[in-house]
Amino acid sequence: MSINPTKNLFALAIITALLLFRPAFGAQGEQKTVTGEVMDTWCYVSQIMGASDFIVGTTHHVCAVWCAAGGIPVGLLDKNDGTIYMILGVGDNTDSVANSALMDIQSHEITAEGTAYVLDGINYLMIDRITEDKGVTNETHKIVGILPGEANPK
Repeated sequence: MSINPTKNLFALAIITALLLFRPAFGAQGEQKTVTGEVMDTWCYVSQIMGASDFIVGTTHHVCAVWCAAGGIPVGLLDKNDGTIYMILGVGDNTDSVANSALMDIQSHEITAEGTAYVLDGINYLMIDRITEDKGVTNETHKIVGILPGEANPK
C-alpha cells in the first residue's frame, strides 16, 4: 500500500472545512447515538499492523494513543454495524488533532451522542457528550502493559 500525501491533505482539508463551517453542515447532519471502540483510524484503515486483531483493543492501545497524540484522526468503531466514524470533537473541545480528551479514552468502549455527517463516503461524528465509558473492554491479548513483554498489571 502506498501513501498518497495529496489524499491525506485532501482529508485534512475536509475535516477543517467541517469544523470551520459547522453551522452550515448542521442541516445535513443526523443526531445519532453510537456505541463502540475509540480507535486509531490510520492503522485500522491501512491495516499496516496486519490482521484486524492487532489494530484494536489492548494489542494496539499504546500505538493508538501515540497516533492520536501525533495528529492521526481518532475514530469510533460502531460495534453494531462496523461503521467507522472519524471523531471531529467532543463537546466544546473541537480540537480534531491531538485532542487530549480523545487520547484519554483511546481503546475504550463508549456510548456517544452527537451529530453524524457523511461526506464523500466518509463518516464523521461531532460528539456532544459521552453517556457511558466502559474503559478498555476489548482485551485482544493477555499482556496489557505499556511495553511489549511487560508483566500483566492485573
